[in-house]
Amino acid sequence: MRTGSPSTRLVVLRGNSASGKSSIALTIRERFGRGVALVGQDNLRRTVLGEQDRPGAANIGLIDTVTRHCLDAGFHVVLEGILHTAHYEPMLTALRADHRGVTRCYYLDVPFEETLRRHATKPQAVEYGEAEMRGWYRPLDLLAGSAETVVPAHSSLHATVSRILRDTGLDRLPARQD
Repeated sequence: MRTGSPSTRLVVLRGNSASGKSSIALTIRERFGRGVALVGQDNLRRTVLGEQDRPGAANIGLIDTVTRHCLDAGFHVVLEGILHTAHYEPMLTALRADHRGVTRCYYLDVPFEETLRRHATKPQAVEYGEAEMRGWYRPLDLLAGSAETVVPAHSSLHATVSRILRDTGLDRLPARQD
């Protein structure tokens, strides 16, 4: 089912816990302005549904539905989350194939030790720790077919956001005025 329009942009940010996905997503919206919808796996899975991350879980369809709704409403979408390929690749592949506009996928490649260091600075640091993060960690959990651009750990927030805005053409589009 086709979704969005030739003028909408879909950015998929994937990577391990504490790799910088949420910070990048928020900064993209801050730099672009109105018209960027943030679709967060953690928000829909953990907050809205209170669901565990497992194959076939309800959050996968909800993420797909929310993303498509936002694209169909004319929003650019930044979809971010761990989004392990074992659970989410079919949904992500269908979204990429169905989106009429520009779609770019990025995988944030951050070593486990660095994710631990970053996690310790986050409010969620008391909710889960090294053992849980080690269980979730998947090195280079890339989508099939070279569908993603790998962003190395040394790429700064500014450089990564600038690259995504440039790659997608968001740096040349106006923000929504309504």
